[in-house]
This record gives sequence, structure tokens and C-alpha cells, in this order.
Amino acid sequence: MTQAAEQGKVWLTQDAFDKLKQELEDLKGPRRQEVIARISAARDEGDLKENGGYHAAREEQGKLEGRIRQLEDMLRRAEVGETPPDDGVVEPGMKVTYKFVGDDDDETETFLLGAREMEDVSDGLKVYSPQSPLGTAIIGANKGDTVSYEAPNGKMLQVVIVDAVPFTN
Repeated sequence: MTQAAEQGKVWLTQDAFDKLKQELEDLKGPRRQEVIARISAARDEGDLKENGGYHAAREEQGKLEGRIRQLEDMLRRAEVGETPPDDGVVEPGMKVTYKFVGDDDDETETFLLGAREMEDVSDGLKVYSPQSPLGTAIIGANKGDTVSYEAPNGKMLQVVIVDAVPFTN
């Protein structure tokens, strides 16, 4: 397992990092102030038990604060723009091509192994988290290796790593 995966690092391109940082600044600034103002205005209306506007604003505030914590954590753990080596070993930041063992049509699938937030810059590739069942199973595997993992439905699946190359956008 790579050192980045062991430490809970999140691999992001510089572009994705910048977008997440901008989103965090927006949430902590104007968006937060807007929600606080709505809560204050709703509170001034009186009885809070029957005040739908107050409850909706409080719920939005909870979601906003949760997203702020998520972004702060992700940005703190971010490993920005360091492209992994082109050595065929699967690790975060790699574009991975695989196929299912026993699949008669030899159809392959390709995805980026990285943070879900990379979808904006992944050039249309699916993005799988290193913490996903497939991501966990293939980290550290080499091109040509066959690995097994348990799908969310409980079924055991086997895939062959067809290729693993560094992602560049």
C-alpha cells in the first residue's frame, strides 16, 4: 500500500484543489452570512415551533457546516498535483483500466482513482475513491495482476488490472 493511502491523503490536481478551496471560501463567507441572516429574520417572527422558515434555515445551516467540515478535512489531507510514477503500480492519481475475470466479451473499463471531487476535471472519466471496495482492492496491484473484492451487494468479484498510468489533465 502506498504511503499516501496509508496516511489518508486525498490526491487532487491543482485545478480541483483550487475549485474546492474557492467553494470553501464561498461557504464560509457569503453563504454562511446569508443563512445566518435568514435564521435571525425567522427568529424575529416569533414562535419557533410553528416557524417553517426558521427550521428550513437551520437545516440548511447544518448541511452548510457539514460541507465546510468535509472540505476543510479534504484540503488538509490533500496531496496536490504530485503525479504518481509511471511504473504500472496502482495508487491514487492513476488512470486505471480493468476488466472482470470471466467476462466473455473482454470489455474493459477505465476510471480515475482519486477523490470524488475530481469529477469536474476528470475529462469524463468515472472517479472511484481509494476507499471504495474496488479502490481498496487494487491499491498496490501491478499491471497484469488479478485481484478480488467484495461488491456492496456481497458478491465476490475478480478483476484484472489491464493498465495503470498517471492521470494528467
